[in-house]
Amino acid sequence: MKLNKVLFGMMFTASAFSALAVAKAPVIDVNANSIDSAALMDQLTTLTRKLDSRNKAQIKLQRQLDQLQNEVSELRGVTELHTHQLGEVLERQRELYQEIDRRVNEVLKSPNKQKASTANTTIAAVKTTTEYSNNLTENESYDRAVNFVLKDKNYQQAIVEFKAFNKNFPKSSYAPNSHYWLGQLLFNQGELTEAHNEFLIVVNAHKDSSKRPDALLKLGMIEEKQKDNNKAILSYQQLLKEYPDSTSAKLAKPRLASLTK
Repeated sequence: MKLNKVLFGMMFTASAFSALAVAKAPVIDVNANSIDSAALMDQLTTLTRKLDSRNKAQIKLQRQLDQLQNEVSELRGVTELHTHQLGEVLERQRELYQEIDRRVNEVLKSPNKQKASTANTTIAAVKTTTEYSNNLTENESYDRAVNFVLKDKNYQQAIVEFKAFNKNFPKSSYAPNSHYWLGQLLFNQGELTEAHNEFLIVVNAHKDSSKRPDALLKLGMIEEKQKDNNKAILSYQQLLKEYPDSTSAKLAKPRLASLTK
């Protein structure tokens, strides 16, 4: 009887331990792997979309960069063209300076010869003068006037062209040079009053022009010729004060000295 009780107790104890062991064992979710896989697929899909979006953005950016490079190249070409055209304009102006300065020197050295030359030029101008066209653009009009000096040597017609240019394009960037060279041409022709007015426009209306010191010098020279020494002195003094290191100032110094002895 006791043996049966002992066996029963042992069996009961073993059953209790087994139950306890089963209760403490970890619970395994058979669906856990499938849930992790679905989340991973979602992450991969999102990452793929982001990469595609980034690739598209990079392609768009590259296209924009290519377009900008093309535009820069076009602008560089336009700049080079404008630089070339500006160089041609400056070269024409340089030639014009040399030609008219040579004419001025001829006037100063040989007045009688200049009168004869002026008469011949006027006769030639009457024969070859063409009417000024109001349809010409600003650049064409200025070039036309310059070419009458440099190519055709038709100084009378050049005066007509420069006057027309100043009338039609008063705000032109060429205006100071146009007024100055018109003054030079009139000076060569002995039209001192008109020449004085043109140089005065350069001095008073175009104070940033590189031709202003030259115009001041010419004003003084004309005023000397007109026997108005007081005005000539003032013009030379203004030139020396405002442009002391200019070539025109160096030419004005001996003239001023001779007037103020």
